[in-house]
Amino acid sequence: MIEIDEVVYQDDYGSGTVMSERVSGLANSIYREFERLIHSYDEEVVKELMPLVVNVLENLDAVLTENQEHEVELELLKEDNEQLITQYEREKALRKQAEE
Repeated sequence: MIEIDEVVYQDDYGSGTVMSERVSGLANSIYREFERLIHSYDEEVVKELMPLVVNVLENLDAVLTENQEHEVELELLKEDNEQLITQYEREKALRKQAEE
């Protein structure tokens, strides 16, 4: 019988990676459905589909991780932008004072 109890998967580089909770929850739901299909019909029913679904879940997890990294980077850039705007306004006010 096919087992997906582990939340750890191998990525292309051979290192073990822990899936996000979101993807892990989806994987568990899909696993239960595969188990139901195997119990009702046979293992052959999901034999070809299982690797495709696992690949999709791994890619989804990678995209979610990348998205989280981009969100963190965006927040840092927003903070930098706010600091630059503040500095610009300060310099602008100082120049105006110096001209007067």
